[in-house]
Amino acid sequence: MEELYSSAIALLNSRRRKARPSLTGPPGGSNIPGLDSMPSLNGTPSLKGTPSLMGVREWLRELGHSDDDVNRLNVIHVSGTKGKGSTCAFINSFLKAHGERTGFPRKIGLYTSPHLKFVQERIQIDSRPISEILFAKYVFEVWHGLSGKISPGPRYLQLLLLVSVHAFIREGIDVAIYETHNGGEYDATNVIQKPVVTGVTTIGMDHVEQLGPLIENIAWHKAGIFKHGSPAFSTFQEPAAATVLQQRANEKNVALQFIGINPTLPHNSLALKPEVQRTNCSLAISLASTFLKVKAPQDDCILASQDILQGIEQFSWPGRYHHIVDGNHQWFLDGAYNELSIQKAAQWFVETTLEGQGYLVMSDLNNMELEADVSSTSPPCTRVLIFSHISERDGAALLKGVAEALHRGALQIQHVILSTYQERQDGAVSMDPCSKTPE
Repeated sequence: MEELYSSAIALLNSRRRKARPSLTGPPGGSNIPGLDSMPSLNGTPSLKGTPSLMGVREWLRELGHSDDDVNRLNVIHVSGTKGKGSTCAFINSFLKAHGERTGFPRKIGLYTSPHLKFVQERIQIDSRPISEILFAKYVFEVWHGLSGKISPGPRYLQLLLLVSVHAFIREGIDVAIYETHNGGEYDATNVIQKPVVTGVTTIGMDHVEQLGPLIENIAWHKAGIFKHGSPAFSTFQEPAAATVLQQRANEKNVALQFIGINPTLPHNSLALKPEVQRTNCSLAISLASTFLKVKAPQDDCILASQDILQGIEQFSWPGRYHHIVDGNHQWFLDGAYNELSIQKAAQWFVETTLEGQGYLVMSDLNNMELEADVSSTSPPCTRVLIFSHISERDGAALLKGVAEALHRGALQIQHVILSTYQERQDGAVSMDPCSKTPE
């Protein structure tokens, strides 16, 4: 079985593309919609390169999954720049608490990215990644179901999306919570035609080369998940982004509501200690509540206050604002991978550690982790910053964001260690740094 799993990982890695398409291209310019040419609903939008949405619907049909099959997954669809994963995890936790109390939902599917250690973490059922055996089984069912029938075949993220839909249908889940990969309008996850409800987390300047150049362009893409007949919610946004979201909602005849911080949230919860998590949690409450009102039995269609409190108490999202106490050591872990999120993570660390004294390590669990060993008995402390990342983003800009947050908090670092993941540059597929290490 281990060989089958390793073969599935090798197959996935063989579907990676070498680089993302960007706004900069050959003479004549890019054909990604600009702010003045963002297409209307009746337009014929196109992107530089091949949009990841292209082909997904046909592949699902080839696998025997119709639009109705996908719609019966009862999808909650979430886009945004930062906080998507945390918001989805909060939704999952609230629905789990409601299910434990009432019996619905019975089975919850969760699809997020990226993963921290193992790729099957992206596809979870009832708060657990699907097993290696099940993951490999569904990877090969999808791959063999498409082989030789439709060319070219799916790329890495497209294949993972297909595997998740295939797995959730086969496993008979009651609700599927989907986080977009990148953008929204042309994202592979946007194959979902009739989500129960959609949500947009905080929008910022990330993936600018694919979605920009302005925040209005990025908001246009994020709003692509809005669907007629499905209510939509968003956190409060910058005015320019909020205007575009509302315009797109109006075009699609979608009821869009902007959500502030829920005043009923507990004040002393560790899960909500970073202020940004209160924002994500509040959006999740609106999305979970709306889902239950639409899909739960009438007698149990309310997300009760006890569901919310239990959901917050049992909330778990490893690698995001993740604080672990291990004897005399404290570890502050965060997998932030864009400038906005990494500054929030560093700010969270500063605010938390200013309450004590300690030894800090900050590194990358795929992009970045914050780790700390705190000793309360030997001031002054020594802090070491270890930083590494693996993405197309500007590592210097990310590191600068950390430094600025530490400087604002007057938190000094005595030593800095810069590390990196070495990828092969010859075009061959290298080992996924997050996959299982061979024995």
